[in-house]
Amino acid sequence: MTALRSLAFGPGRAVVVLSFTQILCWGILIYPPVLTMPHLTADRGWSLAFGMAGFSLALVMSGIMSPIVGGLIDRRGGNLVMAPGALAGALGLALLASTDAWPLYFASWALIGVSMASSLYDPAFATLARLFGSSARRQITFVTFAGGFASTVGWPATHLLLEHVGWRGTYLVFAAVLAFVVAPLHAFALPRTPSPSQGAVPPSPHLVPEQPLRPEGRVFILLAMGFALHALILSGVTSNLLSMLERGGLSAATVVTLGALFGPAQVAARLVDFLLAGRTHPLWIARGAIALMAVAFAMLAFVGVSVVVAGLFCIAFGAANGVMTIARGSLPLLMFGPQGYGRVIGRIARPALFVQASAPFVVAAAVERFSDAVVIEVGMAAALVGVGCFLLIRTPRAAPRQ
Repeated sequence: MTALRSLAFGPGRAVVVLSFTQILCWGILIYPPVLTMPHLTADRGWSLAFGMAGFSLALVMSGIMSPIVGGLIDRRGGNLVMAPGALAGALGLALLASTDAWPLYFASWALIGVSMASSLYDPAFATLARLFGSSARRQITFVTFAGGFASTVGWPATHLLLEHVGWRGTYLVFAAVLAFVVAPLHAFALPRTPSPSQGAVPPSPHLVPEQPLRPEGRVFILLAMGFALHALILSGVTSNLLSMLERGGLSAATVVTLGALFGPAQVAARLVDFLLAGRTHPLWIARGAIALMAVAFAMLAFVGVSVVVAGLFCIAFGAANGVMTIARGSLPLLMFGPQGYGRVIGRIARPALFVQASAPFVVAAAVERFSDAVVIEVGMAAALVGVGCFLLIRTPRAAPRQ
């Protein structure tokens, strides 16, 4: 009964609300373009590359806005930032569905980018850090665990809506969900007052640094580089990987089946992290995750493409990506402390989002100019450099035991 009261009236309510809205926001803002863009561009007579440039603009805008949004959450709280963010997304999607003029098309994606910056993981992490302080790692893990189901909801819902109401109707339905479900939940259901002492499990003493580091200089740059390299791998390499596996001799059905392993592996890894949260420093999680990515690419490079190797790759890659998302939220919190965390994580996210926006085009162009091996080589090189970045960061000295 006490636990239920805490969920209903205490800060733990934020975990429930954000777990639900992250599924909706990721399922609406990130996943649909893969399915809707061919219909949208065919209807308007545009090339697919021109259409996807709008999505890239949204990612760039998200990178520009992330530190600003994070700073606002630090000062005002998540409800006063994430609710308007959902409304910005609703307006952008409604405009996207109702206009055929390309300037308004890109303006709609700019609005969607503002919504990404104020509705997805980073603002959710900042909200949790404001509520739970340095004890927020477990809450961050739980929210990302729930968010891992976004593709499971988003892609089938998009496919169903496309069949029944077309791409314009799909975006109008999604706009309504953001305006009438997500925005009210963010505005009225998120707790407004920080209560770090309630409902949170404090981190293990051996993980808490004696003194939080300043979010600048060598450590900050290495962290930003490491997470930007992860974004390069995730966006640039994976966007070209499935087609590369098909050209490597696997059937389209096999490739799709193997690709489906990514989601369950990601969720399973997050579940393990949730159960072990507080026992392992997130810096070691980041090191291990990106090293596992390097091993996965090495398997493809030195063993070759086969069903077994590709399956192992998808499982390893999905698991590594699952915990890297958690490390991106919990590592800056533990290293730099909860004070000003929203702006810090926004600054870390900015280069990663810029890379994420440009990487698919750069890697695709390299594949056309050279060969499919570029995908594997870029992935393995980026992962190895990422390992180096995280290894160069020293684990802060723990506070002395009382």
